[in-house]
Amino acid sequence: MHKPLLAAIIFGSLAAPAHQAVAGNVIVKSKKPNVLIILTDDAGIGDFGFNRNPLIKTPNLDKLAQQSTRFTNFLVSPVCAPTRASLLTGRYAEITGVYDTYNGGAVMATEEITIAEILQKNGYETGIFGKWHLGDNYPYRPIDQGFTESIVFKGGGIGQPGDYDNYFAGDSSYFNPVLYRNEKEVKTKGYCSDVFTDETINFIRNNKSKPFFAYLAFNAPHTPLQVPDNYYSIYKNLTISEFNSLGNKSNPAMTNKDLEDAKKVYAMMTNIDENIGRVLTELRKQDLLENTLIVFLSDNGPEQNRYRMALRGKKSQVYQGGIKSPCLMSLPGTIPEDKEIAHLTAHIDLLPTILDVCKITRSPNPEIDGRSMMPLLNQRYSELGNRTLFFEWGRGFPIPYQNFAAITDRFKLVANTYQQTGLEGCELFDLHADPEESKNIIKENLPIAHKLKKEMEDWYFKTAAHPNNRKSHPAIVGTKNENPVVLNRNDAKGSPGIWIQEEIFGYWDIRIAESGKYSVKVKFIREISEPGTLFVKLYPFQYASVSSEIGDNMKIDNIFLNADDYRFEVYFQTKSGKRIFPLYASIEKVN
Repeated sequence: MHKPLLAAIIFGSLAAPAHQAVAGNVIVKSKKPNVLIILTDDAGIGDFGFNRNPLIKTPNLDKLAQQSTRFTNFLVSPVCAPTRASLLTGRYAEITGVYDTYNGGAVMATEEITIAEILQKNGYETGIFGKWHLGDNYPYRPIDQGFTESIVFKGGGIGQPGDYDNYFAGDSSYFNPVLYRNEKEVKTKGYCSDVFTDETINFIRNNKSKPFFAYLAFNAPHTPLQVPDNYYSIYKNLTISEFNSLGNKSNPAMTNKDLEDAKKVYAMMTNIDENIGRVLTELRKQDLLENTLIVFLSDNGPEQNRYRMALRGKKSQVYQGGIKSPCLMSLPGTIPEDKEIAHLTAHIDLLPTILDVCKITRSPNPEIDGRSMMPLLNQRYSELGNRTLFFEWGRGFPIPYQNFAAITDRFKLVANTYQQTGLEGCELFDLHADPEESKNIIKENLPIAHKLKKEMEDWYFKTAAHPNNRKSHPAIVGTKNENPVVLNRNDAKGSPGIWIQEEIFGYWDIRIAESGKYSVKVKFIREISEPGTLFVKLYPFQYASVSSEIGDNMKIDNIFLNADDYRFEVYFQTKSGKRIFPLYASIEKVN
């Protein structure tokens, strides 16, 4: 796998003295702190006791917050896969190949250098437990991107169509899920968040004598909102009036459905909190807590309407309620306890920060967008510079001026128009005076607005021209690394919004690594009710198999394919003319 940027990270040399390894212009000290990143999925800024929410019970996180430096102006992407790409690479997701959460937009370029790869090259054991959501086929999987140990599910969420193993479990998909341990299918027992925590704890125990990087990526409290009854019972009597007492003046009034969703989300968060407590207890038991950097954050704002500290917007929106996340950072003796930093920071800053903490120095690399947050601990704000950060989401590649934000430490320009204009469709906010984004001050501050709009445009065109956006990122078929290759709906391209529809057009980008004979198998969401023909198209190759049998599984054996890149299409055409797209397809090299 070609990793050209990896040359910018210089690694330790065995010839160096034991207390300090030196190679090139990089120093790696032998006493390395462990790294633990904990990420929640769709937990909003208000879903924590430490953020002034008396209705939710998160005692372990509240205590961790007291023992941490809290970055209170920390921003992430409006949706999950982009945040994960930025977190792992220190780069805007839009230049990593990740531009969406599905429809093929959540596959991170294999050339990207992740924090796992850097730490692994510096002697760390690396493990991910939970949600990956950056590509499910070789060479984009966690084990291809620096993780020694990988326990994950497919697609973007447990029970979603891309997670074909658990999709048919429906309302119980979060319980006893099928996962993949280093890409080998395993059937687990228990509630998903508990399982991910168990695996994290086992990883810590097994690597207590080595430096390790553990990435605990919960998929809760993402929908479907499934949680054990004992946690739900804690919140079953919550009322809308209790939420109203918290103050939500920038948000719509809660409905009964909002209330029911909030009860389940809070129950899922309390379960997460208990699991985080278990991990912290294990670190303490193994005498590792004093030498473990702990980073806690969420991937975007809440999907549902509930308390979010009166911030405007929610998941998928670039208003503060959609992109503001808690960020806790703890390492005794290095990171101050019970300290708040309000300077503008973001997900892209975590990679360079972690490298600073671990004393892993890298040569200057303009490809890294983030900056280390460590100078902020000593109030050296100028070292981060007076920068502008950019956030967008348009369901697919970025749409200029639509759901776009350019943000400085004080001012924020939001654009919500589908076409280029002057400043029509734009809003400007002073976040110091108006964190709730309730007053548009653009008319009184036109020079500031024009400046931010110009920066937004420059960023957009530079991003759109990036090489990762000028090529596809195909699943590689016909190698020993993955055979068969199973292609799921999360990574399928084609008609917008491929999800659980049947009569919809879809395809996958693939690369046949070696010419030869292959077998194609498909599974449909439900049984095909009439005879017809299964078509497989990889132009100029096209194969067909007539079937009179009724079922939900079909295949075509021994088709010949040349080594090349293809758009892989497969569908079943019934006699009445319906074209049925499969839930997933697999391609296996058979000779």
